[in-house]
Amino acid sequence: MNAIETYQAWLQSPALNTEEKEELEGLAGKRIEIENRFFAPLEFGTAGLRGVVATGLHNMNRHVVRHTTQAFASLILSEGRQAAERGVAVCYDCRHNSWEFAKEAACVLAGNSIFVRLFEGMRPTPELSFAIREYNCIAGINITASHNPKQYNGYKVYWEDGAQLPPQHADVISKECLKMPMFKGVAHMDYDTAISSGRIVMMGKETDTAFLDMALCQSISRQAVEKMSHTFNIVYTPFHGAGHELVPKVLRRLGFRHIVPVPEQMEPNGDFPTVKSPNPEEKESFRLAIKLAEATNAGLIIGTDPDADRVGILVRSQKGEYTPITGNQTGVLLLDYIIKGRKKNKSMPLRPALIKTIVTSELAKAVAEKNGVACFDTFTGFKFMAEKIKEFEETGAFNYILAFEESYGYLMGNHARDKDAVTASVMIAEMAAYHAENGNTLLDVLDDLYSEYGYYMEDTINLVMPGAGGLEKMNALMEHLRNEPPENISGAEVTVMRDYLRGESYNIQNGSICTLDIKGSNVLAYDLADGTQFIIRPSGTEPKIKVYIKARGKDKADCADKISSYHLYAQDLKQPSGC
Repeated sequence: MNAIETYQAWLQSPALNTEEKEELEGLAGKRIEIENRFFAPLEFGTAGLRGVVATGLHNMNRHVVRHTTQAFASLILSEGRQAAERGVAVCYDCRHNSWEFAKEAACVLAGNSIFVRLFEGMRPTPELSFAIREYNCIAGINITASHNPKQYNGYKVYWEDGAQLPPQHADVISKECLKMPMFKGVAHMDYDTAISSGRIVMMGKETDTAFLDMALCQSISRQAVEKMSHTFNIVYTPFHGAGHELVPKVLRRLGFRHIVPVPEQMEPNGDFPTVKSPNPEEKESFRLAIKLAEATNAGLIIGTDPDADRVGILVRSQKGEYTPITGNQTGVLLLDYIIKGRKKNKSMPLRPALIKTIVTSELAKAVAEKNGVACFDTFTGFKFMAEKIKEFEETGAFNYILAFEESYGYLMGNHARDKDAVTASVMIAEMAAYHAENGNTLLDVLDDLYSEYGYYMEDTINLVMPGAGGLEKMNALMEHLRNEPPENISGAEVTVMRDYLRGESYNIQNGSICTLDIKGSNVLAYDLADGTQFIIRPSGTEPKIKVYIKARGKDKADCADKISSYHLYAQDLKQPSGC
């Protein structure tokens, strides 16, 4: 069926309630809006689903959640009765309809005789990953759209190791969704009946306590916190999200006496009324936090995104100004702190390793290798880093001490298999206190690292391509760049092109071809003659192409000039002439 026919089928379905019917009736005659809502289903991948909350095939709503959960239930049941008895952990965040979607998912699982552990209230994403491992669940579901705009919600799926769903399982669910009618074949148990019969049990404070205990286990220098606890002030904001209780609580348990929450942003609210975007990558989001930090003389500002898996920080400089530390910079600072701290207290494991993504700063690799820590690159996304951690766990080849990606996600320890802003907040706060005890800010430490290893700077550009034609445009751009690679970018000669889909590296100068260590992801990377790396990939969660620029230079100004010179080329890629 085409989009109009699918729209009519939905409009006539008895599964819709009065409100949903009225919403669709209001689209009559609005062909573009109908096409955008019904041109195709939301694509289910290893990151699950993510879309605008609305009634429609290409949107997040209770029908799509039920339909997808039934497909997921079929996968679980195919694993045998024991898998169903191990159960599924279900979590949700502050977004619109998150609790409704979580209940719908739990009730479909219960209707399929699959045991469910449902969080009694919103919780951080990493606590879901922890709960799967802690209670030996077969899988997990999280209703969240991370840091997306307020119109979005999502459906993330995890497997028994606490990591996001493996590609082969995601493929099974995707195929099941495509062949199963939207409004038929979904088993569903009444919520109250599922609770009273024990098919659904609630998780609460006992799980929080166990999770925070594990987060605190990552601490390296409690002594530094004790010494600075009375004088080092920390401002915290959850941006109206799921970190509102556990992050302040764990920092107080760590020993800090002065955790100052941003009062306007502590109340969970899916409208995110005090920020344009609940994204810790954007300084504007910290406007209220900066104002409070200035009033309280705070040395550090910590902000977690709505599902509390990513964390951003601002640091007070020696001049008293609050300066953002990027995700790459924070990861490098954590790596340096962990290496030096674990060597000092003799807790460094044998064969230590850093895990990062291919788009993450090369400064991290330089720091790791100089200090005897192996460095491994993966594709973008913590599911790939989790696979590497699992590989190390099974083979004993290495012991990871930190996994991080440039988009403000960090993981330490073996309690979870997804990025963890709660544990990262513990380590960042402790690290800041440790350096403050020695008279340094994190900015001072970063400058020292640049002096030792050279200057690195990174930037990311998003080429948004929404609507029914967006996916086609994205695919066309990637194919054009793959088949007709540029010889130069903004005047800089391309020396090497790496095609991670094919798993091959092409030396442009001598024509040689090498095999890459990893393959299978639609990513193109170009090494330029001036030392810059230029990486392009479609986003896995939003309708956009992401362009990463990784520069290395003699100083900050040199790197900034390089990045600026490549911005125009990146923006032109969105236009036909840019191809």
